[in-house]
Amino acid sequence: MIIFPIFKYLISNIIIINSIFYRALIAFILSICISLFANKKIILWNKRKKSIGERIRDLGLTGQKEKEGTPTMGGIIIIVSALIPTIFFSKLNNLYIIILVITTLWLGILGFIDDYIKIKYHKNGLSIMGKILGQIILGIFIGSFMSFNKNITIFNKKIDPFSKQNPSLVVVRKEHNFKTTFPIFSPKNEFDYAYFFKKKWKKYTWILFIPIVIIIITFLSNGANLTDGIDGLTAGVSSIIFATLSLFSLVSSSKIYSYFFHFLYIPHIGEIAIFSFSFLGSLIGFLWYNTYPAQIFMGDSGSLTIGGVIAAISILIRKELILPILCGIFFIENFSVIVQVLYFRFSKRKYGIGKRIFMMAPLHHHFQKLGYHESKIVYRFLIIQTILSMVVFILLIT
Repeated sequence: MIIFPIFKYLISNIIIINSIFYRALIAFILSICISLFANKKIILWNKRKKSIGERIRDLGLTGQKEKEGTPTMGGIIIIVSALIPTIFFSKLNNLYIIILVITTLWLGILGFIDDYIKIKYHKNGLSIMGKILGQIILGIFIGSFMSFNKNITIFNKKIDPFSKQNPSLVVVRKEHNFKTTFPIFSPKNEFDYAYFFKKKWKKYTWILFIPIVIIIITFLSNGANLTDGIDGLTAGVSSIIFATLSLFSLVSSSKIYSYFFHFLYIPHIGEIAIFSFSFLGSLIGFLWYNTYPAQIFMGDSGSLTIGGVIAAISILIRKELILPILCGIFFIENFSVIVQVLYFRFSKRKYGIGKRIFMMAPLHHHFQKLGYHESKIVYRFLIIQTILSMVVFILLIT
């Protein structure tokens, strides 16, 4: 019977990855505790000092004035709460952890500068081009690291655990390549960026790969930033995404699970699960105080970092091509702004008066203008995000 060998190898594989799972679980619990404690302290401190309160632009939305003075820069707490457990429980010499820590610190600093300018000088913060430049630099770093570091590898074939040969003795060659996951539309859910290059030009695949990484980092980081407009939305949506990516990283780190679920097997990728679980716990702790009515906001230091980290994890575990589905909320929010601006300029040039497709962009503000309470909008967006995560998982395992 096939059931017994399946059970046997799944159990043996659990023993192999349980170190990662237990470390991730402890990191998750610790990050929640740090986040809950630190956010509470910041809220109480701001009540006394009133020095880091959010300045709210008048958009004509219901309940806006009540948010004035709510402490911001909770993103700093999210970052600290995620990095402390990562430092304690992950292997800091792991290349993937190094990339993610650098990504978190880089975008955290970028967002902090933006928040600081807003609070200190009562200005609009960094310019759009300033943010994009910072994201482009990060994209070049991650893309170059993935392209030229020969220690970033995947196994070039899947292992059949039920072959007559003992799967633990099967020799498979690790390769540094540009393969990624592309469900349904390609054999074995795999796609190689080198497909677009002739054999003698395959070594130049990085010319295509790095710009794609830059676009993904920039688009998703800004998408999360634009989504952060009503209480609990970005933190809630991101929590579901991080939970999904944590599961994907655990599966990708196991040669048995990756075989069963048709994932690429990526050596040493399991450490990402510890980072991802830490970030998830940090977001949950923040969300406790960020649900309506919010007692603290994350600011750009949080939203820019969240989007960029999600993009970075997806690229590292070779799941970046499913981001339009998995991060559909962020993509739609981003596109709603782009479409609104382009149509306004087009209509103004053609008709002499600017017209709008949405009552207000990003999209969540459109629903607010229609009269929906922000809590209802958040709950429905969370339902949609849950469905999107389930759809992605189903697509990947089919």
